[in-house]
Amino acid sequence: MHLEKQYFHIYYARSVDNGKAKECITSALTGLETIEPLVRSVEETPEPISTEVQGTIPSWINGKLLRNGPGKFEFGNTHYNHWFDGMAMLHQFKIANGQVTYMSRFLNSDAYKNNSEKDRIVMSEFGTLAMADPCKNIFQRFLSRFEMMAPTDNASVSFVKYKGDYFVSTETNFMHKVNPNNLETLEKVDWSKFIAVNGATAHPHYDSDGTTYNMGNSYGSKGAQYNIISVPPEKTDAKDTLQGAKILCSIAPRNKSHPSYYHSFAMSENYVVFIEQPIKMDLLKIVTCKLRGKALSDGIYWDPKQDTVFHLVDKQSGEVSSVKYHTKAISTFHQINAFEEDGFLMLDMCCSEDGQAINNYLIQNLRKSGDALDEVYNTMSRVFPRRFVLPLHVNGESPSDQNLNTRPFSAATCVQISKDKVFCQHEDLHGDDLLEYGGLEFPQINYRRCNTRPYRYFYGCGFRHLVGDSLLKMDLKDKTLKVWYQKGFFPSEPAFVPSPDAVEEDDGLILSVVLCPSQDKGAFLLVLDAKNFEELARAYVPVNMAYGFHGTFEASA
Repeated sequence: MHLEKQYFHIYYARSVDNGKAKECITSALTGLETIEPLVRSVEETPEPISTEVQGTIPSWINGKLLRNGPGKFEFGNTHYNHWFDGMAMLHQFKIANGQVTYMSRFLNSDAYKNNSEKDRIVMSEFGTLAMADPCKNIFQRFLSRFEMMAPTDNASVSFVKYKGDYFVSTETNFMHKVNPNNLETLEKVDWSKFIAVNGATAHPHYDSDGTTYNMGNSYGSKGAQYNIISVPPEKTDAKDTLQGAKILCSIAPRNKSHPSYYHSFAMSENYVVFIEQPIKMDLLKIVTCKLRGKALSDGIYWDPKQDTVFHLVDKQSGEVSSVKYHTKAISTFHQINAFEEDGFLMLDMCCSEDGQAINNYLIQNLRKSGDALDEVYNTMSRVFPRRFVLPLHVNGESPSDQNLNTRPFSAATCVQISKDKVFCQHEDLHGDDLLEYGGLEFPQINYRRCNTRPYRYFYGCGFRHLVGDSLLKMDLKDKTLKVWYQKGFFPSEPAFVPSPDAVEEDDGLILSVVLCPSQDKGAFLLVLDAKNFEELARAYVPVNMAYGFHGTFEASA
């Protein structure tokens, strides 16, 4: 379904690419619908309730779609400033025999409990600095400014799995073990009790042998370090959480007092790929933010003068490749896939030309309307899927100043600049029609079958708004797309569920939670046929929901 042309203006510009004039299309949207109801506080639904199913959900799908995201944005008279700050709400859609039940619970974190008890924000978050206790005297409040900001345990980003157990995670050193059957908060787990890191991403990767890989920073007397982490697949005790976790290797930032921010990383069969991007963290600003009366987010900035650098780490030996792969300044939050073939590593990810989006997702921006909302959207850079081709066998004898990418039908380039430096230019993983849908984010693949391997399809959200407003299926064979779009509806990150008798890569279903800000209690679970992208069913949820971040599908045994 194509979008209504009257809602955006198209501008044409000409640029020079390899000596040829190239036509580019940029779009400025007007008349965007307000999405303020999608970032309102909502009530939890702690007991399962029935949904109204319209259409037919295939009988073979049985399991739980688990979702995570912010669900409460104020306590008493205090409110959060940034979308990432809201209190974690966990959601469960249980699918069985063509029917769906829904339940949700707030994560029972220390942040949630302390804020609730005081009826005000007492734990600082990414974009919100908690105010000093009004019950303290002036001198005590002054002294509290010199205390280090405590890391939050508000794990609102995703569901992750370690050793067969489910955890919810953010990017600090704290996770919470949860029960996927009733969403009960079970145990607070601190990464720093097991390995010397100060946090870990909410996007680990899972190897075929069950080993889980992640990344986390450490901060010490020698400055910051990026650390590659592995967690073994098996428990040695029923109470195990992260026991046996180890640091495979550490990578020094180019500037140890200004390391890069990263939300995720990539993994191929033999390598972990760390993307050191020019979204930088000013550690001095961060450690003094409380003293300066600023939120942690004040210490994060975009430096477009720096390259983005890809670091390759051997998963078995932990050896860091001496060859560094550079490209121009880009930012990335989510990778699509990475795989090795014919001596190259293909790195596919969603990229933007600048890294300031993180600062645009203030709650006040998400709640704007009219021209003010249009302006926020139109000043943001779009995100598009791209492929970088990294030659794995670069040495002193490799030819310099010529394209080392010998893969047929690939437009990506990689040129050796010096013995240990290769400069890469991407190729697009899309056609011009993706421009019409505002780019693509929240990418997903048939992970179990295709992660670290060559693949053909990926799925994501189109972004003709500040949140996803369409679902997209990209075919890498001919760079075509299929679309689910209905005006006024805002789908979440798609989850791919393979059918039990799958033969082809896209045999299965797409699940997405869809919200409608113009309708009270207008949310539903959408079920699409992943192959033809046709709608099969909706399961209407009789409650209001906030727009969430990430999740996973757990198939029933």
